Amino acid sequence: MALHDEIARRRTFAIISHPDAGKTTLTEKFLLYGGAIQTAGAVKSNKIRKGAASDFMDIERQRGISVSTSVMTFHYGGVLVNLLDTPGHKDFAEDTYRTLTAVDSVILVVDCVKGVEEQTRRLMEVCRMRNTPVMVFINKLDLEGRDPFDLLDELERELRIRVTPLSWPIGIGHTFQGVYDLYDKDLRLFEEVKTKVEGTAVHINDLADPRLEAQLGADAAAQLRHDVELVEGVYGALDLGDYLAGRRAPVFFGSAFNNFGVKEVLDTFVRIAPPPQPRPTDQGQVSPEDRTFSGFVFKIHANLDPNHRDRIAFLRVCSGCFQRNTYYHHVRLDKELRFATPTNFLAAQKTIVDEAWPGDVIGLFDTGNFKIGDTLTEGAGFQFRGIPAFSPELFRELVNLDPMKSKQLEKGIRQLTDEGVAQLFVQQPGNKKIVGCVGDLQFEVIAYRLEHEYGARCAFQSIQAHKACWLTGTDPEALDRFIRVKAQQVVRDKDGNPVFMAPTAYMLELERRENPSITFHTTSEFKTAVTSGT
Repeated sequence: MALHDEIARRRTFAIISHPDAGKTTLTEKFLLYGGAIQTAGAVKSNKIRKGAASDFMDIERQRGISVSTSVMTFHYGGVLVNLLDTPGHKDFAEDTYRTLTAVDSVILVVDCVKGVEEQTRRLMEVCRMRNTPVMVFINKLDLEGRDPFDLLDELERELRIRVTPLSWPIGIGHTFQGVYDLYDKDLRLFEEVKTKVEGTAVHINDLADPRLEAQLGADAAAQLRHDVELVEGVYGALDLGDYLAGRRAPVFFGSAFNNFGVKEVLDTFVRIAPPPQPRPTDQGQVSPEDRTFSGFVFKIHANLDPNHRDRIAFLRVCSGCFQRNTYYHHVRLDKELRFATPTNFLAAQKTIVDEAWPGDVIGLFDTGNFKIGDTLTEGAGFQFRGIPAFSPELFRELVNLDPMKSKQLEKGIRQLTDEGVAQLFVQQPGNKKIVGCVGDLQFEVIAYRLEHEYGARCAFQSIQAHKACWLTGTDPEALDRFIRVKAQQVVRDKDGNPVFMAPTAYMLELERRENPSITFHTTSEFKTAVTSGT
């Protein structure tokens, strides 16, 4: 009975968005309502006036962006909420994609001025792959933005998902007066309170109520009645089954910066968002109701606390109950591990926990045992489906600027690439290190963290590389011969797998044609037919 109750009262979700849509600000307002913080930080003009609770790395505070997924746990409305605030910047998209494997639903933040943007589309594609339930929060209604109906049309067209508004804005920009909660039939009037908790709503069940004119004025009241009639006629009531199947998204309007319209989202979320869901493994689905513990690592972060140089593996509990000081089976290493100090988080603040249940995200102190995608069980040998590494888009050679700090550089780059921020390839002879990233900003973050967390200074030098392809083959001799002949273009990933660094798209296609027994994989998740022992 305890397991069922613990599962039912948990909600694990991520907040996702294009950069600068207001994702981190919305996160902080949720924490404010959950009592986890007393005053939220304000993010404006890309400068942090007061350090954002979920941005705990120095470089994040300086740049005013989130570059690392933060995990926060708080209680609200009788529900324990596990909230994962993801990087918005496209250069850190892979961290967000991995995080989406660990959640049961998402809230997507859209800027009402800019509408659907590039990263919004890419994130929705990942959600659609797993049919993840999505709620949408259209933000910045206090600015001069797009018409709400146009935004809804764009959401359906660009994101290929049906929408149902559950709140509706009254005006926009300088005419913005508040929102009407279509779900609870409440009127909420706007005032610029920013960090305070939103005021009490006026309950108006019938829009014909004359109090509407008293609150809004005759013109705004008439426009609201017209809009709501049109919304209810076009979009209808929310089909909960469609939402849970990822086919329809409830939509809310508000201003996260001014803490307006946020409470409607949170109140509805804890009521209708799904509890922990089953997870796929190489041996079938694992249900959260299974009595035996299982979980997987979706993120690794070194130096969460710079004073202690710690390394934390973030584990999503999928079934059973995780208990402190209990031995669990590390499937990939086939060894038993025990954890004396498992923690939960409010960003960088950690609290030791004695037990964790399905849906919870806990931090495990790691001495180097874990890689992203690793599975822990009570003894079963299944693996949760891996989180693949994709071929990077940019490649740079890592240059050591201080030969006296070679060991620190070696340790630092290996730990940082273990986190999944980038990929590391090594070329022999000479131990030449090549770092692959999705975007330029990642190189800047790596250099900053190597210097400030490991005391190692480095530079990045451009190399000619189009694509990194993992190599497998049905003919071991042919594969070994290819690796020898192409030694200048073959590197090893951090697991020792051979990788062909194709200089151009033409050269990659040429090698594919001339080596039919070799497969050139663009992700690290592949079934090895025969690999080289070289």
